[in-house]
Formats: sequence, structure tokens, C-alpha cells
Amino acid sequence: MQFSSTKDYVAPPDLIVAVNAAVRLERPLLVKGEPGTGKTELARQVSAALGLPMLEWAVKSTTKAQQGLYEYDAVSRLRDSQLGDARVNEVRNYIRKGKLWQAFEAEAKVVLLIDEIDKADIEFPNDLLQELDRMEFHVYETGETIRAAHRPIVIITSNNEKELPDAFLRRCFFHYIRFPDAETLRAIVRVHFPGIKEALLAAALSRFYEIRETPGLKKKPSTSEVLDWLKLLLAEDLSPEDLKADPANLLPKLHGALLKNEQDVHLFERLAFMARRQGR
Repeated sequence: MQFSSTKDYVAPPDLIVAVNAAVRLERPLLVKGEPGTGKTELARQVSAALGLPMLEWAVKSTTKAQQGLYEYDAVSRLRDSQLGDARVNEVRNYIRKGKLWQAFEAEAKVVLLIDEIDKADIEFPNDLLQELDRMEFHVYETGETIRAAHRPIVIITSNNEKELPDAFLRRCFFHYIRFPDAETLRAIVRVHFPGIKEALLAAALSRFYEIRETPGLKKKPSTSEVLDWLKLLLAEDLSPEDLKADPANLLPKLHGALLKNEQDVHLFERLAFMARRQGR
């Protein structure tokens, strides 16, 4: 069971090694990197490349670890008991299986994505330590223990919004997705826009990297944002000449796809103002 690049996903060699190492070690793969560098998409591509079903658990700030195991709906059971509903005699009727439970009881190996784990409370990763390590958990309401019939491939993503506990990190295989270099990004663009003209691609990527490397930029544009930008450039039928930086207006064409806050827009406006003053 080996992962590699697919026709829809360009994976750098170090990422391929990390995925296959985590699969071989049967450890969760913790993937960090800038937002928009393809961390979530990686799990989907691993699922497609290995021919395995995928379960996705999107973590929010209010998400609790218990929700990944199961939730017991005591309120509904109390209401049904007041109404004389016969369902109250079976506690299993009020237990909702979480994504880990679904992965553990799957008939075959699955890919389980725990997406953006750093959004949750700091105790969230600690509360999953034993379950991810032993691949089992206890259901107190029924007295049963749920064990993984087939150990799932667990991929966990983080945007580095907060530090994860050391005990959790020890149980993971870690990989940081670096922002792609020009050649890798060119290959990624070709996957999404196979018919793009070389001159336009070269001019767009040159301008894009200029923007990313601008000192003082609060949020650097990501891979997903350059793909959105290129889609707009193609839709507007812009030429390579249209993308050249103008000293009077340093904001790139259709800059809303690349610059996502007013501070960065004002930064380019100030740079253009300074350039005009120096040109007098």
C-alpha cells in the first residue's frame, strides 16, 4: 500500500515519504503548513490513491473529543420516557456514533481525516491520546468496548494556531508542508489548468512570488489563492503584459484573490505612493 502523486495532486517527494512512513508505522500523520497548501486535500488524495473510503471530522472551536467517539442524548431519552415511548428501554437508541467509532467498525481500512485540530481547546488532543494509540474506547452507557477491526489511516491537519501537547506529538508522525517552489507550483497549476499558455503562466508566477516576498505582508497568498487568481486571469483573458507591475499602481490585477486583508492592500498602496514620490 504505497501513496504517490496522482493525476490530480502533485505531492513532493518528502510528503510521499511521510505518508508512506505513517502508513507503515500505523501512526497518525500530523500535517502542518500554511493555510491553503493542500493539507486537507492530501487526505482526500491518499484515500483516492489507495482506493480506501474516507471519513472527515472537521474540528471547530466548540468541538469536544468525546464527539469523535460517541454522544449520548440523555435529553431525548428523558423526553421519550415522559411520552411513554418504548425506545427508552434500549440505551443504544440514544447513542450517536462519532467519526472514530465509524472508522473503528468499518468493514475495511479507511482514511480518517481530523481536520484543523488546533482550532479546538488545548485539551482536545490529550483527550484522544489513548483512543488513537490503542485504537479502542469504552462506551460507559452500554458497557461495551469498541475496538478497531482495521486500523484506519489517520491524517491530522493543523494550521499552527496553537501548540499541540508533547504527549500527543510523540504518538504522531510529523510532516510540515513547505510552500512549493516555482517548479512544483508550475506542475500544480498545470494539473488544474492544462491548457494555460506558458508565457501567461511564467508572468503570473513571477508576479505571484514577487507579492509573496514583499516585506511587511501580513498574510502571504497560498497555493489555493494563486489557483483562484489564475482562474480569474484566464476568465478575463488577460495577457502577460497586463500582469507587469505598474509603479503608479503596485496592486496586482484582480488582487482580491490574493490579498485578503486591508493591511496588505494598504501596504501595496503605500509602496506605490513612495515609488511615485521617488520618480518625481
